[in-house]
Amino acid sequence: MGRKSFFGALIICVIAWACSQNPITGRNQLNLVSEAELQSLAKQEYVQFLNENKVVNANSSRDAEMVRRVGSRIATAVTNYYNSQNLGGELAGYQWEYNLVNNPEANAWCMPGGKIVVYTGILPITQNEAALAAVVGHEVAHAVAKHGSERMSQGLIQQLGGVALGVALSNRSQETQALFNNLYGIGSQVGYTLPHSRNQELEADKLGLRYMALAGYNPREAVALWQRMKAQSNGSRPPEFISTHPAEDRRISQLNSIMEETIKNYYRPVK
Repeated sequence: MGRKSFFGALIICVIAWACSQNPITGRNQLNLVSEAELQSLAKQEYVQFLNENKVVNANSSRDAEMVRRVGSRIATAVTNYYNSQNLGGELAGYQWEYNLVNNPEANAWCMPGGKIVVYTGILPITQNEAALAAVVGHEVAHAVAKHGSERMSQGLIQQLGGVALGVALSNRSQETQALFNNLYGIGSQVGYTLPHSRNQELEADKLGLRYMALAGYNPREAVALWQRMKAQSNGSRPPEFISTHPAEDRRISQLNSIMEETIKNYYRPVK
């Protein structure tokens, strides 16, 4: 067996060994990177990002206070939901944080461990608190469904090849940090963001709708949000938030297909 064939066979064996079933989605995922390792890297990169960007003070800004309120309600809903499914351990290490940064891009993200950032540029599109909850719920769904670990694992195999994954992570090499930043689109000079797969997007749509409903926000606002996203992207460069996502029409159709079930089973308006 040649060297190339050996490494190919080795990678296939590692992938087969590292696949596990996600208890919420029921789908098998590739997890070469532990949640603890990802959270450690996320914490480091999050602090650096906040130091290098203008964070809006929640004590003097209604928008920043709204971001924290939405983030807190979504985080509480997710935590309670996981506990109700006897899956509280899946959120071990989560220390939720919610920040609004002054940036004209229409973007938002959530790192492993519950590190949430919303850009001011997305607020003219969300327009109201419930639509913002749709954005935050969607991004939190990506994090808690461990899509980050899945994409990081895929990226490490593609970019690092035969390099030992443990060494790559523990050394915090430039390649590993660049991969993480590109994965979340948080670098100071981001060249690209690793796209989610269609399965991941469908899962984040479904779970994000569920989480905003459990937090007391009207799920129907998610459809209105994506209709505005569609209008925003017509004839111009799409907002960063949707640039790597499926077509808006497909997303709206998917949301509508699960809307009544979500409202019936999860929506409890806050009085």
